[in-house]
Amino acid sequence: MREHWDTKRAFILAAIGSAIGLGNIWRFPFKCYENGGGAFLFAYLIAMITAGIPLLIMEMGIGHRFGLAAPLSWRTISKKYEWIGWWAVFVSFVITTYYTVVMAWSLNFSVYSLSQAWGDNPSDFFYNSFLRLTDSPFNLGGIRVPILVSLAAAWVLILASIWKGTRSVSKVVYITVFLPWLILIVFVIRSVMLPGAMEGLHYYLYPVMEKLMNPRVWVAAYGQAFYSLSIGFGLIIAYASYLKRDTDIVSSAVIIALSDGATAFVGGFAVFGSLGFYAHLNNLPVTEVLQGGPGLAFVTYPAIINQLPYSWIFGILFFLMLITLALDSCFALVESVSSSLRDKFGWGIKKSNLLVAIPGFVVGIIFTTGAGLYWLDIVDKWMEFFGLGMVILFETIVIGWFYDTGGLRQYANRPSDIKIGRSWEILLKYLIPVALAILVVSEGIRLIRIGYGDYPASALLIGGWGVALILPVIAFLAAKLRGKEKSLSPLPEPVEDLTDQTGFRHYALFQRVVIVLIVVTSVVALVARCFPRMTHFVVPVVIITMVISLVGGSVYFLKISSGNFEKREEWRERYALDQQRSSTNRARRGSRQ
Repeated sequence: MREHWDTKRAFILAAIGSAIGLGNIWRFPFKCYENGGGAFLFAYLIAMITAGIPLLIMEMGIGHRFGLAAPLSWRTISKKYEWIGWWAVFVSFVITTYYTVVMAWSLNFSVYSLSQAWGDNPSDFFYNSFLRLTDSPFNLGGIRVPILVSLAAAWVLILASIWKGTRSVSKVVYITVFLPWLILIVFVIRSVMLPGAMEGLHYYLYPVMEKLMNPRVWVAAYGQAFYSLSIGFGLIIAYASYLKRDTDIVSSAVIIALSDGATAFVGGFAVFGSLGFYAHLNNLPVTEVLQGGPGLAFVTYPAIINQLPYSWIFGILFFLMLITLALDSCFALVESVSSSLRDKFGWGIKKSNLLVAIPGFVVGIIFTTGAGLYWLDIVDKWMEFFGLGMVILFETIVIGWFYDTGGLRQYANRPSDIKIGRSWEILLKYLIPVALAILVVSEGIRLIRIGYGDYPASALLIGGWGVALILPVIAFLAAKLRGKEKSLSPLPEPVEDLTDQTGFRHYALFQRVVIVLIVVTSVVALVARCFPRMTHFVVPVVIITMVISLVGGSVYFLKISSGNFEKREEWRERYALDQQRSSTNRARRGSRQ
């Protein structure tokens, strides 16, 4: 019998933990700044409602309905689609190989923070002393032993977190989700109280409304919605397969999406508040101290920490936050691969985990060399667009055009306190595939025309196009392997809905409130152009819009989900009786034959 989550809360926390990663800290705030500040936040909210949440519901519905990891779930739909699940799984594996290295860096820096080993020049320490960065991707420069040791430690932490499957994950997530939230709140409070913080927050939040006329802003917003929710990795399908049959699907998906967005939004306060302070100290405009990615975490933040009282405490807290954020994402990615191997070949939890961890560690060694940062940057760029982007595109085409989308929608609605209407099917069939195609094609054309960074074309061909193109080929081969013979069919389904039409109204109300808030805030921003005295009202209104939409929305759906306890118990009893009758009828038909 398949294992289950201890509670629905454990599943939601695990899914939130997988979605909330390092990108929430060093990627999301800079996408806001580069694409119009608050205007990007509005585009992101719309993208989340029209793409992120629908895709999350789709993957949760697939995993829950078939009770299998990604490859065999897609095989249950049709044998010819199993390779899509393996493609997602192999993308997860590749990302894990370098994500664990970033976790290793964080482990190293948590120790360095005790003595502030980076000194007065964190940039020189990180790139030259720590990474010993070479002059090109093809000059490996040898393995950095401190990073290699920390990489081994990172894999030990990952394996310990998933050693007993969902039983251990159900306990670990209470630490790896709540602890970084708590630390993040500490950093937000400290950051916004620093001199110059308000200037930094202005760059983050002030809406430049004309940016919404630029298609690239919408491409960035939909890209953020697609990639920030762990969609396309196969892990949401795997996690949902461990849910009990009566678990609410739709409200769980909405809560996960809004919690992820809220964390990214709040993280921006810590980042830009600190950057405003750093710019103030150095008498520089905020634009000259902006940098995202690893440079923010391992160069800019150590420089900021140097200026704080009790700096070693803030250093430990910051890198502990990065470690827990990375750990959550890493063991979720490993679980995506491990559960797929267990379903396909019938292996045990420990065996499948080790068979993922050992190759993952070996492949990750390339990223511990002096050229590791170069290869990490290249592979990550191509996995984002031509790994995850292509997987999600194929998923939506199959579900939208070659599967009973209406049946999947009804299945997701039956045990759910809130319900999705036919617009969900339209989004999966038309809007989301078109948005994804534009995203992938536009980025592909740009990379072919101008390349990426200052990397040589040969490096992009090997680490970028080469890795991206080989994964679907390996996925086809994996789908052809003979596995453990087992019945592949949907599990018994409930015959009646938990709630009536009020379930549709709950979600529709949320959507209307978000749209009204966006319109009102946009009007305030436009009016402030004509009446400069209103300018200081704009940022607070943006904050109110985001807090009500993300935090308020999460609380609203949590309240709905917890408010139908008695009704759900009655529905659960009827569902159990339906299952018992179905089993009895199947047994009778078998005896007659």
